[in-house]
Amino acid sequence: MNPEVIVTNLKKRFTGVSGTVNALLPVQARSLAVGYLGSDMPGARLASEQCGQRFERLSFWQALRWSCSRLPDGRKRIWHVRRDPEMMLAIFLRDVLRLPVSLVFTSAAKHRHSWFPRWLISKMNGVISTTPEAASYVPNTTRVVPHGISLERFAPPADKLKVWQRTGLAGRYGIGVFGRVRPDKGSDIYVEAMLELLPEFPDYTAVIAGLCQPQHESFKQALLDKIALQGLSDRIIFLGEIAPAEVGQWYQNVLITVACPRYEPFGLTPLEGMACGCAVVASDTGAFRTIVDEGVTGHVVPTDDVAALVAALRIVMQDPLRAADMGRLGRQRVEQQFSVEREAEGVAAVYQSVWAGGISA
Repeated sequence: MNPEVIVTNLKKRFTGVSGTVNALLPVQARSLAVGYLGSDMPGARLASEQCGQRFERLSFWQALRWSCSRLPDGRKRIWHVRRDPEMMLAIFLRDVLRLPVSLVFTSAAKHRHSWFPRWLISKMNGVISTTPEAASYVPNTTRVVPHGISLERFAPPADKLKVWQRTGLAGRYGIGVFGRVRPDKGSDIYVEAMLELLPEFPDYTAVIAGLCQPQHESFKQALLDKIALQGLSDRIIFLGEIAPAEVGQWYQNVLITVACPRYEPFGLTPLEGMACGCAVVASDTGAFRTIVDEGVTGHVVPTDDVAALVAALRIVMQDPLRAADMGRLGRQRVEQQFSVEREAEGVAAVYQSVWAGGISA
């Protein structure tokens, strides 16, 4: 394969960026010759093979060799980067080694970057921002392209109101939060809300799915101690890190997805939950206010506000039929506005703009 685009994901740990790349690669491979430089993406590989469209995983030396020459039609290859170290590497290849490549960067941060990232971004040939707010901090944004998710990987179960039974956990319904266990993700806010609500709603069990890194173990232990003190250790369950291929099943299992981080640049968990038929209650950060149709697919509450989270969840939890209906409408909303196919189309439009020479470095 002669890659038109080389997509990078050089961080070994699976992160939100990894999730985006994992979803996009097989879709991009349908219409572009895509090379991938980074850690293994088994989900993306499997999806590509199933649809008969494959991307090629490259070693660094393979990516470098391909980048030494232009494409047969004279276009420069594009390196699509998403992190500062990846921008640094790509700029070195283009501006120091003088390789014929163009650079595209995706920006999600909803704050003013420090001077060095701003300088790196200024050197890009094309910049994608995931929200209008993120674009307001990047003056050279080419196009706003919201993240999307795979509608095949994240899909609703046959019966949302009965699927919890397959988990073997207590109760009739599940409520879950997905992501790292640490303060900025609001794990403690979620636990506080569950400690107040679960005694009132005996049919529900809460799960927390996500990795806890060593530096946050004391934070997690404090939560476990508080849960034990309230006698709810069998109804607030830490699942640990879930394999990427199994995350969709846990979204299917729960009736309600909670996303209550204190800060998020964009945030995929509400989209993933909605795609799996969950009602969503989210804090007002990231793109959550754009993602959630207030009162229709769920609710958005002020950030770092346990009382507001409890009030919104109480409304949803007290009527499981309505929660399931919110999830059904949420799935429709994702299909219409936030599919990975729509994201791939927006990204491809930026590539075409760069190739057309309409953007200077």
